[in-house]
Amino acid sequence: MRRLKLIWDFRGPDSKKIAEHHEIHLKEYILAKQLELNITGVSRLTDMHAIAYMVVHEEQMRPIRDALKPHRGQIYDGV
Repeated sequence: MRRLKLIWDFRGPDSKKIAEHHEIHLKEYILAKQLELNITGVSRLTDMHAIAYMVVHEEQMRPIRDALKPHRGQIYDGV
């Protein structure tokens, strides 16, 4: 079962702080929808660019994508 990483990009001097806050909402969504996977995270890519992400099973992707509107996605390799 393939897993996908849905990604939200945040830019600017407060990007990491905003991404961390967004992750809180992703975790709330996981609890509300009782999703099997509960993998979320935040990564600081540069001083001015951070991401929040959520990992979902491929067959769950469409409704979650439509509800949460991630900026992009990629195959999750477990790293």
